[in-house]
Formats: sequence, structure tokens, C-alpha cells
Amino acid sequence: MFSYILKKMRFRQILNYSRKEETIHEQKAHRKFSQDLEKNLDTLKGIIGASSDIVIRKFAFGYKRQIQAAIIFIDGLTDKALINENIMKPLMYDIRFIYKEETSEINNISYIKSTLLSVVEVEETASINEAVDSFLSGDTLLLIDGSKETLIIHLRGWKTRGLEEPKTESAVRGPREGFTESLSTNTALLRRKIKNPDFMLEKTKLGARTKTEVCIAYIQGLANPQLIEEIRRRLKRINTDAILESGYIEQFIEDAPFSIFPTVSNSEKPDKVAAKLLEGRAAILVDGTPFVLTVPMLFIESFQTAEDYYSRPFFASIIRILRFVSYSISILAPALYVALTTFHQELIPTSLLLTMAATHEGVPFPSILEAGLMMIAFEILREAGVRLPRPVGQAVSIVGALVIGQSAVSAGLIGAPMVIVVAITAVSSFVVPPQTDSGAVIRFILLILAGFMGGFGIAMGLLAIFIHMASLRSFGTPYLSPLAPLSPSDLKDTFVRAPIWTMLKRPKDIAWHDPERQKFRLKPNPPQERKNGSKE
Repeated sequence: MFSYILKKMRFRQILNYSRKEETIHEQKAHRKFSQDLEKNLDTLKGIIGASSDIVIRKFAFGYKRQIQAAIIFIDGLTDKALINENIMKPLMYDIRFIYKEETSEINNISYIKSTLLSVVEVEETASINEAVDSFLSGDTLLLIDGSKETLIIHLRGWKTRGLEEPKTESAVRGPREGFTESLSTNTALLRRKIKNPDFMLEKTKLGARTKTEVCIAYIQGLANPQLIEEIRRRLKRINTDAILESGYIEQFIEDAPFSIFPTVSNSEKPDKVAAKLLEGRAAILVDGTPFVLTVPMLFIESFQTAEDYYSRPFFASIIRILRFVSYSISILAPALYVALTTFHQELIPTSLLLTMAATHEGVPFPSILEAGLMMIAFEILREAGVRLPRPVGQAVSIVGALVIGQSAVSAGLIGAPMVIVVAITAVSSFVVPPQTDSGAVIRFILLILAGFMGGFGIAMGLLAIFIHMASLRSFGTPYLSPLAPLSPSDLKDTFVRAPIWTMLKRPKDIAWHDPERQKFRLKPNPPQERKNGSKE
């Protein structure tokens, strides 16, 4: 009874504290500017502090310099040349040419906005919080003595990286441009690809301290409204201090946070993201990162590249089948080797078995431990090659693999066939980058099962993985679509890539009320020859 009363008292204390916090937050949210310029500046200084990169410029303007004003901006986030040309010069110099009859309206902030400032984006606000949020995003504030409102002037300008070819998604054929860390540049790249009035962009801010700009991109009429509403709901519930990269958002909105398989896709290529938007998907762009998220994601997407659709279908289909084979090798090769050498020697040809036995003679470790050590060594070399500077990293990954492999075989610690198996596994794991992380985990799981139960363990492990994948959803879309549930019309773009003119419909589980992608009978036909030899 006493413990129950204590719990109730603690609950009341927590409830009262939260109510006080909400009241204080509401009071801060409704703070307004006053007519006193100095008081407004003191209020802003108390909020933004005395940081060295904050510039406060007081000046007087008007026909007789009778009006006091101030501009506030952050050095490095604002273009000073534009401030001088579009704010300071019109107010301090051009205003002197206005007729005396109009000087009575000069202290009217609406008059200044519409008549004097030669800036495209200018907003009026009386809210201190709104002004501070815009100021911290790189906008310039103009405060005038005697006015209860301030002007938010959009003159952002900072150094950005130019358009470059994505490092993670290189292609032989296709566009070379990639997303950058600037949100406005990324939205413009998508707008260049999709010149349609139905292409919509919705901006919001996430992160209580970082105030990171996030943008939802979709094509109205193609994207399911329920999908867009679900994205808004999942983004709205994010309550955290910082959003520094799209990976933060991915972990907050994914359907299966404890699954090894990603259910949110990402890309650096505008053409790839535009193609997904045209299928009915939605994209999430985050300021400060070149990686754009797309949802829903299907497992089959990991084996598709933008270059598949720029090449002829025969070669593209062969390469896609090769990706499936490579992924299978990357997760199964070590486990199959351990299962065959430990439990199923009768399945190995006699001559090969004798050769393998001779190379394994004198090796002190069992096959499972041998494979595990080699795979751990490979992961260490891969991580070192990624984290070190590129020239040094390449040398470490190549020389390290050769030296360690050759030395281990010469010392009799590891058999030569195991080195070959791990090398093939390592190379195959890089063929499908989106599934590299999941492949590494599956590889170790199947290796352990093969070491204890042989082929039966591998079969049970694969069955459990397939069941798990069939249970996954990405924003309501089955992860294994179009294989489970089966959609025969969508198999044209799974294991093989059919000709473009045969892909009449958008993916069945993604398309909404407009599934038709193109018209029927677009197969190219050569002109028919007439009897007299002329062409029709």
C-alpha cells in the first residue's frame, strides 16, 4: 500500500513537471517583438548568445536619417555582397531619392518590403521564435525602430561542393551527376529530371537543436496518399536533438529495426531516385547529405542499377543474373566448404578430395575455425581500407591480403583452398553493395550452422531467412514483392530485364490508381519494303 502511494506521488510530480515544461515552452513560442529596437536586440542577444560569427549592424536611414534600424546575420551562412547590394544600398542611399511626400511611410515595414528591398524572398513576422529559427538557418533579419514586426530576408550563401560523379554508384553509361550536401541543389536536380506540375516537395524541420531541413518528394497522382501520410506521421513523431544525416531518419522510420535487411533504400544518383518516384515511390531528402532515402523498398531493388535500363536487355539480364549468383556465393561459399569438408566428404570427387586433404594436412584448426578466422581477417582488412586515406587504404587492403594469405598458408595455419574460398567470397560480396551488411551477418550465421549441422544446418538457416524476409514490410509493401506474393506481370524486371517497350505497367504493389506506364505496341519495327524497292 505504501509503495502504491509513493508511485502515485512520483507520477503526480512527473505530471506537474511536464505541465510546467509545456507551459514554459508555450510561453516561449508566443514571444513577440516590441516597438523598441534596443529591447528587441537585447532579447535576440539573450537567445542567440554572443557568438563571434554573429554580425549585428546598426544604421540609420530615411530622408533625414531619422529612422534607426539593424540587420543581423551569421557570417559564413549569408552572402555579404547581396546584403550590401540589396539591403544596405537601397535603405541608406537610394531612399534619399524618394519624394518628401512619401517619407511618412518609410518606417512602415510593409512599405519597405514592397518598395525598397530588391530581394525575391522576404517575409514579415512578429514571432521571435520564427525569426530566430530562420536566422539560424542562414537568413538575414531586418529590425526597424517603432515596428512590432521584423523582416526575414532570404540571402543564404555558403560554400558548397560542386556536382560530381557519385563515389558509391559509378556507372559506365548514364548521367555522371550526383546529389550534393545542399538541399536546394538536390531538389533542383530532381526538378530537372521531372518537369511536371504534379511533382511535389514538402519541407519540414527535424532535430530540436540542429533544426535540419527535411524534404518529402513525390509525384501527386502516382504516389499513394496513404504512403505520403504515413511518411509525414513517422517524421512527425521523431523527437530528438540532432539529425545530422539521412541515416538518422532511416533508423527512426524503418519498419523492422531489428532486422538485418534494410527496408529503406538510399541513393546518390538523381536519375535513380527520379525513376523510383515515377514508379509511385516517395523520396526523403535531408540537408547536409548527398544520400536520398526512398520508400517503399523491395529486396529485388538491391540487384537493380540505373545502368541496367540504359543498356540493351540481353547484356543487362546477364549481368543481373550474375549479381544474384555473386550474392549467393558471398553468403554460401564458406558455409558450403565447411559442410562438405566436415560432414559430406562423399559429395566431393575423389581426386579433389585427395588434393584438399593433402593441403589441409598439418593445419591445426578445424574447418569452421579456419574459415571464421579468415573471414574476420577479411573484415578487418576491408574496414582498414575504407577508413584510411585512399592511397594508403588501397595499399593496406591489397598488400595486407596477399601477405597475410601467403604467410598463413606457408606457416601451415590455413589451407590453400580456404584462402581461395574466402577470396571468392570477398570479391562476390562487393557486387551487391546495398546488401553488403546483411550478407556479412548471414555469412557468419550459415557458417556456424554448417559447422555444427552440415548441409541440414544450411538448409534450416536459409529457410528461417526466407520466412523472415517474407514477413517484412516496407511502408506496407511486401519486401519480397513481386515474388511473394507472386505477381507474374512484374517478373519482367526481376531476375532478367525485359525490353523497355514490354514494361507497360508500374510495379503492382507500389503503383496506385495510375498503373499504366506507357502505351501498348511500342515495339520498334523496321519500315516495310514495297515491291518497287521504295520504303513505306
